[in-house]
Amino acid sequence: MRNIVLEFPDEVPLEKQSVELVERKGIGHPDSICDGIAESISRALSKEYMQRHNEILHHNTDQVELVGGGAKPEFGAGEITRPIYILLSGRATTIVENEEIPVGTIAIEAAKKYISEHFPNIDINSHVEIEEKLGHGSSDLRHVFAQKGVPNSNDTSFGVSFAPLSLTEKLVLESEKYITGKMGMKEVGQDIKVMGVRNNDKITLTIAAAMVSKYLDDLDHYKSAIGDMNTKLKDFIAGITDKDVEIHINTGDDYEKGSLFLTVTGTSAEHGDDGSVGRGNRANGLITPYRPMSMEATAGKNPVNHVGKLYNILSNKIAEEIAGEGAEQVYVRLMSQIGKPIDQPLMASVQIIGDKGIENKAREITDRWLEKVTDVTQMCLDGVVCTF
Repeated sequence: MRNIVLEFPDEVPLEKQSVELVERKGIGHPDSICDGIAESISRALSKEYMQRHNEILHHNTDQVELVGGGAKPEFGAGEITRPIYILLSGRATTIVENEEIPVGTIAIEAAKKYISEHFPNIDINSHVEIEEKLGHGSSDLRHVFAQKGVPNSNDTSFGVSFAPLSLTEKLVLESEKYITGKMGMKEVGQDIKVMGVRNNDKITLTIAAAMVSKYLDDLDHYKSAIGDMNTKLKDFIAGITDKDVEIHINTGDDYEKGSLFLTVTGTSAEHGDDGSVGRGNRANGLITPYRPMSMEATAGKNPVNHVGKLYNILSNKIAEEIAGEGAEQVYVRLMSQIGKPIDQPLMASVQIIGDKGIENKAREITDRWLEKVTDVTQMCLDGVVCTF
């Protein structure tokens, strides 16, 4: 029997409260760049380990640091004066039975591939400097990792999530994805930050969007692009809600002084904005100060037994499925103990606001997901789950 505790707290759901704040750092934000690189390295190492030894070996690549470079953007042109510096660190299995695994080469190649695939305005050969300092994993964690059967947790930690998303949360998440994915404006880079505020029924989105200098002829063109972006985003949001959503883009611009969010590469990482893994979005892609959150970085941790990764993803899956049964709000918290099987958490806490008639169903859902917790490993390898 798993230690699953269900509660039905008497509290007001977030959407019925007066104020709500939500944030998302887009994929081009320096913190998110580090998250994406860390996760891509973990996947690359996992696949290499599987190919060589038919199992994923111990690693955690969640220590990626970005030091902003230098740039001189100007309309119709621009140049990088100092490359973006990226340090890849963490721990990995580098030797197995006297066979050396080229962890450093794999990590650098994975980082370069990730940057090339996601940032079309970054020249991987001249705009970025990548250094690798991955070390060999500690012996005690490698021992815990090596246990057969259901993996034992390599940390005493917890994962937290909730469902469903509020309208404000959904608008923040989907707006960033739309801007960087389907909006189709080359003038707009990948460094997008969306901050949503709801004051009773009024929702305001404040958006910082890195504009790409080579695609903009002059200040009028810049202003026009901001206007087009605003119009397209309003049309997109109209497909989600009929509520009036106020949109503000690049409010820090000062047209008279020529101070604009203008970049060469589409990210503020080019001119001094630094980044670190785990300093941005949580595993559901959002920063939600009105919700419970874990400070644990999810991206880059090994997908086999690091509960800092698995439990944050798993708690989200559990919450989403229980919410699908009709719960108004679900909060899930999973707590592990180092060295104990990951399918037997010390505590699986589920809080439900809404119909108490789904208690048995909620317990069954929680138990079933814990039973198949190892499925999350393959989801991570396939890149089908959100980690930031």
